[in-house]
Amino acid sequence: MRAIVTGQVGMDKRPFLDAVAQAARDRGDSVQLHHVGELMYAEAPDVPRGRILNLPLSRLQALRRSVMNHITSESRDQANVIVNTHATFRWRHGLFSAFDFDQTVRMKADLFLCLVDNIEVVHRRLHDEHEIDATLKDCMVWREEEILATELMSQAAGGKFFIVSRGRNQENVELLRRLITDPVAKRVYPSFPMSHVADMPDVMAEIDEFRAALAARFIAFDPGDVDEKLLLERAIAASRDGRDFVEARMPSGESFRVPVREVLDIAGDIDGQIYMRDFKLIDQSDMIVSFIPELPGGVPGLSSGVERELHHAYEHGKEVYVIWKPKKSPSPFITETATKVFSSVDEAIAHFDKSGLHAKADLFS
Repeated sequence: MRAIVTGQVGMDKRPFLDAVAQAARDRGDSVQLHHVGELMYAEAPDVPRGRILNLPLSRLQALRRSVMNHITSESRDQANVIVNTHATFRWRHGLFSAFDFDQTVRMKADLFLCLVDNIEVVHRRLHDEHEIDATLKDCMVWREEEILATELMSQAAGGKFFIVSRGRNQENVELLRRLITDPVAKRVYPSFPMSHVADMPDVMAEIDEFRAALAARFIAFDPGDVDEKLLLERAIAASRDGRDFVEARMPSGESFRVPVREVLDIAGDIDGQIYMRDFKLIDQSDMIVSFIPELPGGVPGLSSGVERELHHAYEHGKEVYVIWKPKKSPSPFITETATKVFSSVDEAIAHFDKSGLHAKADLFS
């Protein structure tokens, strides 16, 4: 498979994609990885690190075209190719594209993958690595532009488009490896309540076990891998308490402060992008598996978001599986739209393993 991988500046894509390529090689797959930015710096030794986007657009475009021509030529006969690049830049020049349609078509990519990450983490990396003054709002807008531009690239070139979380663990490395090297792997959207069970540790432990079980067997596009809603809720609570900052953490565990005002400024963007992104994750999946826990008092943990996800999946022809834990029976709106309803994660996994569902999909079916 030939994959073009995009993502806004601040994603730290290089070490992540290095890990993906190495994971593939460890399994015996040949993978050729090209970092467009590194190759551009190699062709422009006079440009200091971190300053290449300050170049005139004409020189920036010439460097990029030269590098892309080299990549296309060198990778012509390779089985698996990953090109690490960008779709857009939002810089001192304003907003501008980071690709050329003619070269994208010539590359004959099968996959166009846009990496996303929690916006406060992207914002922190961006300012650690570059001399730029950007708000959380700027980063949210840039992410939306990057997703849209990558999808347009895929439509122009005829490849498949996916939104993929960079994530914080090895599971996301494995997800991208399988997506690139295993075109028949089944793709699943794990659906589960999030915000209103965040303060229920026993329920969260059940949900985490469910997510891990799916990630071990499928390409799982987990909506919980990017979740700024929790950041927003902490910012709202901090505002009520008169605090100016909330604490966040980098994947390394390093803590840093985020201005409450900036988080509140993106409240609408957070909700809007969750709504858009989660439906796109369902659309790029073969099936949805929804975990409905039992909350204290025997109440089914069926959030409005989960209900909408199940309905969206059903209306778009996806396989719909529900793991219903409460003693109270599910409504006809669940049973009549589900392919199958299970009473436990173990029962669902046994069914998937027996039927071989985790290895039956075709990426281009």
